[in-house]
Amino acid sequence: MSVHHEMILILDFGSQYTQLIARRIREHQIYCEIVPFNADLSEYKDKNVKGYVLSGGPSSIKDDDAPRLDDSFFDTEKPILGICYGMQLIADIYGGTLERSETREYGRAKFNASDTIEIFSGIPQQSQVWMSHGDSIVALPNGFEVVGSTDSLDVAAIADPKRHLYGLQFHPEVHHSDEGKKIISNFLFDICQLKGDWTTESFIESTIKEIQNQVGDNKVILGISGGVDSTVAAVLLSKAIENNLYAVFVNNGLLRKNEFESVIELLGGLGINLHPVDASDLFLTRLAGVSDPEKKRKIIGTTFIDIFEEQAEKIGDIDFLAQGTLYPDVIESVSFKGPSATIKSHHNVGGLKDRMKLKLVEPLRELFKDEVRELGRNLGLPEKFIGRHPFPGPGLAVRVLGDITKERCDLLREVDAIFIEELHNFKIYDDIWQAFAVLLPISAVGVMGDERTYENVVALRAVTSVDGMTADWARIDNDILAHVSNRIIRNVKGVNRVTYDISSKPPATIEWE
Repeated sequence: MSVHHEMILILDFGSQYTQLIARRIREHQIYCEIVPFNADLSEYKDKNVKGYVLSGGPSSIKDDDAPRLDDSFFDTEKPILGICYGMQLIADIYGGTLERSETREYGRAKFNASDTIEIFSGIPQQSQVWMSHGDSIVALPNGFEVVGSTDSLDVAAIADPKRHLYGLQFHPEVHHSDEGKKIISNFLFDICQLKGDWTTESFIESTIKEIQNQVGDNKVILGISGGVDSTVAAVLLSKAIENNLYAVFVNNGLLRKNEFESVIELLGGLGINLHPVDASDLFLTRLAGVSDPEKKRKIIGTTFIDIFEEQAEKIGDIDFLAQGTLYPDVIESVSFKGPSATIKSHHNVGGLKDRMKLKLVEPLRELFKDEVRELGRNLGLPEKFIGRHPFPGPGLAVRVLGDITKERCDLLREVDAIFIEELHNFKIYDDIWQAFAVLLPISAVGVMGDERTYENVVALRAVTSVDGMTADWARIDNDILAHVSNRIIRNVKGVNRVTYDISSKPPATIEWE
C-alpha cells in the first residue's frame, strides 16, 4: 500500500465480524488493513495511519488469558473506536468496572443515542442495533461519559471526545444495525478527519508504480487461470511491465469441462503473453491416494511452484512470480491466535514451498473480490471475464471429496457443467455469487428402470455474497433444482442422487474443503 494513502488499522481480537468492519470502511473509499491484536505495530509507523478500530471477539475481559494491548498503545493521539470486546478493553484499561452477564445478549436491540456526541451525529435518537456480548460495564472508566443505552443495558456506548476514544457495545458493521454505516462514516470523516481518497483509479496508479519499483526491468512469471483474479492481475501487470510478463496457464487436471481450451481462446484476445502447459498427469499422480484437504492444497501449491520454476528456467532470467492473491486469502490464512486456528490454508498463501526460488508479486493482495471486479471494469476487461464465478486455485481437488482420480474428476466436470449451463438457461447465473457441484465420498442405493443401483452422490452449492467473507445459500426455485437434478441423473452415468447445500458462511465455508 502506498504510504501517501491515509488508512485505518483494524486490530483483530477474533470476531466473526472483523472482515465486515473492513468492508464497511472501504465502502467509504478509505483504505484499511486487519492485523492481529498482537501484531508488531512498529511496521506501520511510517504509514499514514489516521485511526484505529478494535474489533469484537469471543473472549471475556474477565478471563485470565484475555487478549490485551499494552497500555502504551493508548498513548497515541489518533482516534480509537472499540467495538464490543474492543469497548470493554478500553473500559478496563481506563479504570472501568465490568461484570459477566448472567446470559449472553445476542440479537437485535433498540439503541438510544446521545444527540450531542459527534459519532452519532445525523442518526435518529432511537434505532435498531445488533448485540453480541457477555460482559457489561457497570462503572465508567475515568474521563468517559455514557452516550448510548438500550432497554436492557445502561452502558451501550461510551466516549471521551477529548482523547478521541469511543466505544460501542453493539456491532455497527453488521446489516442489522440500521445506522451502522452512518456511525462508521462519522468516525472516519468527522473524528479521524479522513478524505476518502482510496479510489480504483488511485489504486491502479499507485500499484503500477509499486510493481515497477519492485520488479524494475526483470521478467515476471504469472500463474493465470482465466478467472477474474488472475486475469485482472495479468492486465495490471501488463500495464506496468509490458513485454516482461509471462503468463503461464497450467492444466492441472482439475479444471472445469473444456476450460483449458476455452481459456486459451479467451485470453488470446487480451494480448497477454500466454504460455499454456498441460501438467494434468503430474498433478493427478502426486494427488493419488491423498484425501486430506490440507495435504491436497499443499501438494497442489508445491506442484504449481515446481512448474512455474521449470517454465521460468525455460524462459530464462526470471526472478519474480506473480499471483492473484486476494485479501480474504490472506485473512483466512493468518489467524489472530496463530497458525493452529486458521480456517484453511490457500494454495497461493499457505501452500507455497518454504524455500521458493522466485520472489512474489501480488498486486491484488489488498483487495476483496468485489473490489477486483470493479478494478477489472476500470481496466476495460470484458464483462464475460468480470462476471465469472470464483473458481478455487486447487480446482476440483477441493470439490472431489476423498481420493482424486481422473475418472472422479471427469464425472464431476459433467455434473458441474450441467448445473452452470442451467443457471444460464434460467437467467439466474448473474444473481449468484458462486455455484458449483461437489462429489461426495459416498454411494447411495437407487433404482433406474427395474434395476437397483449403488452409485455416487453429488451436492450442488450456490451462494449469494458481496466479498466471500460471509455468504448465504441461494434460494433457487424448487422447479429449477428439480430440473437440474433430473438432467444430471439422466445424463451423467454413475450418479443416482443429487442434494442441495443450504448452509451459510459462517458457520460453513463456501467450498467444502
